[in-house]
Amino acid sequence: MAVVGIDLGTQSLKAIVVDDRFRIRGEASVPYQPRFPAPGWAEQDPALWLAALRLAIRKALDAGKLKPRDIKGIAVSGQLDGCVPVDYDGSPLAPCIIWMDRRAVGEVAGIDAARIRERTGLVLDASHMAAKIRWMKRHLPETAACRTWHQPVSFLVERLCGEAVMDHALASTTMLYGLEERGYAGDLLDLFEVEREQMPLIGEASAAAGALSPAGAELTGLPAGITVAVGTGDDFANAIGAGVVEPGIVSVSLGTGEVIGVVSDERRLDGEGLVQTHGYVGGRYYLGNPGWLAGGAVTWFLSTFGIGSPAELSALAASAAPGSGDLLFLPALNGAMAPRWIEGARGALYGLTPAHGRAACARALLEGCAFAMRDVVARLEAMGVETGRIRLCGGGARSRIWAQIRADVSRRPVEVLDAADTSPIGAAILAGVAVGNAASVAEAAAATPRTVDVIMPDLVRADIYDRCHRRYRTLFEALTPLYAEDA
Repeated sequence: MAVVGIDLGTQSLKAIVVDDRFRIRGEASVPYQPRFPAPGWAEQDPALWLAALRLAIRKALDAGKLKPRDIKGIAVSGQLDGCVPVDYDGSPLAPCIIWMDRRAVGEVAGIDAARIRERTGLVLDASHMAAKIRWMKRHLPETAACRTWHQPVSFLVERLCGEAVMDHALASTTMLYGLEERGYAGDLLDLFEVEREQMPLIGEASAAAGALSPAGAELTGLPAGITVAVGTGDDFANAIGAGVVEPGIVSVSLGTGEVIGVVSDERRLDGEGLVQTHGYVGGRYYLGNPGWLAGGAVTWFLSTFGIGSPAELSALAASAAPGSGDLLFLPALNGAMAPRWIEGARGALYGLTPAHGRAACARALLEGCAFAMRDVVARLEAMGVETGRIRLCGGGARSRIWAQIRADVSRRPVEVLDAADTSPIGAAILAGVAVGNAASVAEAAAATPRTVDVIMPDLVRADIYDRCHRRYRTLFEALTPLYAEDA
């Protein structure tokens, strides 16, 4: 029998159906959008997720020529760092403050960043859930009736099976989870004024959270009583779906944001604060950077330069020479995440002359994102983790020129997966383990069919990019005083 994997994204909800041998049988998505009620704010109505769920599942089942009775389990992956307060009936008390929201900056002012990094493995940042909880408690009186503070994934899981639970990876993004304890830490809960009983329980991502309730059956169109897995966040599900469940491969997901990470058997902390450390499946750790607008930068470029599609942008970039005629792009459209986290940083195109046209600008954009990736990979290597090869997934992985640029910039083989959306695949893997189709996430990931195209670096272009990367870093440092001034 088959299982369903859900990816609860920022712009759509995706559903995928896989059989007991982890072969994709059908997939579908239903779009929706966040809203931006004030500068720096970003919200989403959880009702959008609930409304999309049944339709996406039905379309995926139809695509696979399957019936609801053929499904025996479901798992959810989805956006990180959201905050949904619910009452004692499980109904939202306010819109979800989603990952890109910056309103809680004041809630982290004065907190010791080194202490947060040492205790949680995270960079002290307003994007994390604890800061958003603190902001809601101080500014939204209606949240005084909050029974549970949810992330989007755990909210949906509770609506499906009645159990408030999230996995270790999701919990470790909150700033309330101690890596040493592998659970919520009392000192962190006190710091952000959160009651332990108001947080979801913590379980393994591939464990059963519960059985699909009658209410969950109505939401999904699936039979009541099937298994609902605990699930995880999309950063981690992307890696699982891409087969990155053991050390040795750098996972790079090119979605709206670019997420980079690697699996480690050991708990390692980045003293420079570029890489964050999370709990992960199988008792391992996921070391990663949550990324910058990469696909988002492509979307901005298409609109600004009047380009018809990402494929057209790629063709333009391929027509320009490596190095883009000394044109540089800093991918900091919503703040810098590499080579350092600087909230006030902004994107830039530097080196423009009358000789630079759309092709050079297009290539510079792709190269700039690759330079930021190189900085994260270099930091991972310096932390002592294996970074021998890079595995690309996400919509941006469809661009052959972007993949080649990344191989050349990093001087590493780049593996491109045939499946662009690996987060719902990762969720389906978790569901498959929860219902017994595999004994472990590693076994299920290894059994999942995938085609991998390997792109090798060109050493001549790599030499060109070494020089370009040095200039890129010089530009970043030169602009740093402006970031502080603008902030």
